[in-house]
Amino acid sequence: MAAADLTAEHHDAAALATMAGRALLALREGPSAGRGVGAAGDRLAHHLLVKELNRLYPGDDVRSEEGLEHISGNGRLWIIDPLDGTREFGQAGRPDWAVHVAMALSGVAVVGAVALPAIDVTLSTANPPELPVFDSGSPPRVVVSRSRPPEVAYEVADMLGGVMIPMGSAGAKIGAVIMGLADVYIHAGGQYEWDSCAPVAVAEASGLHASRLNGDPLRYGAPDAWLPDLMVCRRELTEAVLGITTRDYRPYY
Repeated sequence: MAAADLTAEHHDAAALATMAGRALLALREGPSAGRGVGAAGDRLAHHLLVKELNRLYPGDDVRSEEGLEHISGNGRLWIIDPLDGTREFGQAGRPDWAVHVAMALSGVAVVGAVALPAIDVTLSTANPPELPVFDSGSPPRVVVSRSRPPEVAYEVADMLGGVMIPMGSAGAKIGAVIMGLADVYIHAGGQYEWDSCAPVAVAEASGLHASRLNGDPLRYGAPDAWLPDLMVCRRELTEAVLGITTRDYRPYY
């Protein structure tokens, strides 16, 4: 069976993420910025993205952080995070927030776009970024949650002789690995599918490794949108990282 031609979906995801990101920037810099701007941003981007996805792909399902979950079983599911990093978005000057637009096909993240509006960048499967040359002579950089870095990330950084970089927004963290600003992203303690689907699609299209911490492939579109853990890293480090994260592995709920 021939692979589906998803050219339109790749480009639409990038265009929609960029559009929502620009609307969020305007909101953040406008007269209504201030307390409550994060919640307003979530609502604004959600309505923009859902409206356009329903117009462009009326037969597809949509799962959003802001709700509107419905799974018809046709195998095509758009998974969006209208504003990833709401807390960071609400803090003037912080760049580590994002807009995620992805599509999972039969459970696999195949289409993705991560807009990083504060730095005017959209990472997308429409034009997967080329990874910079891996610097094997420098300590690996492990990017983690700035508020809840998991213990397993400390273990990975310590055993690799690496350094930890705290950052907000899963999209910004995985984006940092894609752009060569970090080498490993470790998350444990649980996330939802919309936190990782789009950045994982772009990461894999760019040649990075992405999986659960036990090495299992990431799957999307389950009735329960919760994912216990994940990791994204340079392929040069995959064996070493999995050697640490699979040792005495337990689901990091």
